[in-house]
Amino acid sequence: MKKKLRRDEEQAIVSGVLAGLANYWNQDPVLFRVMAVVFLIVTGFFPGILLYIGAWIVMPKQNSNPRKADYEVSE
Repeated sequence: MKKKLRRDEEQAIVSGVLAGLANYWNQDPVLFRVMAVVFLIVTGFFPGILLYIGAWIVMPKQNSNPRKADYEVSE
């Protein structure tokens, strides 16, 4: 099964972008958050903020399009 890059809103602090990246590479989200903070400080915030907002817009939510088979019907 092919991996898909998606925002993880269950582990999100802001929008789930970094948690989604961590899930994609099977890493701890804290590692990606620390790297993001370091990147923001080193680049002077603006480029990092733009990249984060761009990823927020482009990356779909983890369960944004549930299929019919994902639903359980109870009567």
